[in-house]
Amino acid sequence: MVLAVSTFQWLFWGYSLAYSRDGGPFIGTLKNFGLMDVLVAPSPGSAVLPEVVFCLFQLLFCACTVMIVVGGAFERGGIVPSLIFSFFWATIVYCPLARWTWSSNGWLYNLPAIDFAGGGPVHIASGCAALAYALVLGKRRDHGDPSIRKPHNTTLVFLGTVMIWTGWLGFNGGSSLNASMRAMVAVFNTNTAGCTGILGWVLVDMIRYKGKFTVVGACEGAIAGLVGITPAAGCVSLWLAACIGFITAIVCSSLKNVNEWINIDEGMDVFKLHGLGGMVGAFLTGLFASEKISALDGSTLSPGAIDGNGVQVGKQLAEICAISSYSFVVSYLMLLILKYIPGMQLRVSDEDEMLGLDRTQFFDEQIGDWSMTVHGSASPTLVGIPKVSSTSVTECQERKGSNL
Repeated sequence: MVLAVSTFQWLFWGYSLAYSRDGGPFIGTLKNFGLMDVLVAPSPGSAVLPEVVFCLFQLLFCACTVMIVVGGAFERGGIVPSLIFSFFWATIVYCPLARWTWSSNGWLYNLPAIDFAGGGPVHIASGCAALAYALVLGKRRDHGDPSIRKPHNTTLVFLGTVMIWTGWLGFNGGSSLNASMRAMVAVFNTNTAGCTGILGWVLVDMIRYKGKFTVVGACEGAIAGLVGITPAAGCVSLWLAACIGFITAIVCSSLKNVNEWINIDEGMDVFKLHGLGGMVGAFLTGLFASEKISALDGSTLSPGAIDGNGVQVGKQLAEICAISSYSFVVSYLMLLILKYIPGMQLRVSDEDEMLGLDRTQFFDEQIGDWSMTVHGSASPTLVGIPKVSSTSVTECQERKGSNL
């Protein structure tokens, strides 16, 4: 649903606000409203790439960012309000940040702050927005209480990490907007940082747990490493990419209890992994960016401190401060406005939260994975039970439970 809303927003006016060729350093115009004149012309990002291809690629950036933000509503946010928030967040927060960072008219682009694939507009912005979301919603009703229930499926966490990692290779490699040696270096760096991120997180886990580590921790380490390398993927050498992944994972793992320190229930750790990880990655980009790597596709990019340009670190800090503060403050204000709109239930009821959002927000869970719905009927038809049967779904569920 978030992808659907983000796609509509991007087609409606999002792309134009971020990448229209006219406009100022903070926001674009509606020159490309409804994707007018967006087809085969050379794109704003690359003269060899048709604009419609560039538009699609940037749409996926926007959608992924909004999906990360909604993680801040973990287990207690209403679906419809989150979709409304997604539309306006993409418009008021993401599009301006993309404009600042990647448009040739953007103020961060011309500073210049180095951000190859979205350390700021994607990760720092989503992490800070998720933090604001969690703050406005408040803690889950049973947060902090002892529980004997099994955590979420570790196997699914692992499989999800594998899929994210695979997509990230295209996410970073494609950000060169051409098929060049720099694009291949970006892919190599991305994979390397993910691997060293695992090593960094597992190292901290083994120190913390006296020689043992967790599968979920290894997955978090991979995500932290991938986040850290995102702004630097096409700007640093292979070994420095390994350092970025390792350092980012160690920092994020060491801040494992950051939500407790600031007294916020942010169960998906979006702020820790994406927000703080993005900040670490952006800072390290200012240290390690190499003019030699950037020049592999003919680009001229401001080098980092390692090439004698120490002032680049300050420019990266400016990006971190600007994006984090803008995203958090604007997201917080937007959520407060939504919270006090009559009928807008930003947080689900206590009863719905106790039963679980899968059961209360989706019809699938009400009929169970052992039944199916016949489209067009007012009620579900159960597998193996005639349509004329008076047996209800609830009765069948009760029988199933009693048999267990």
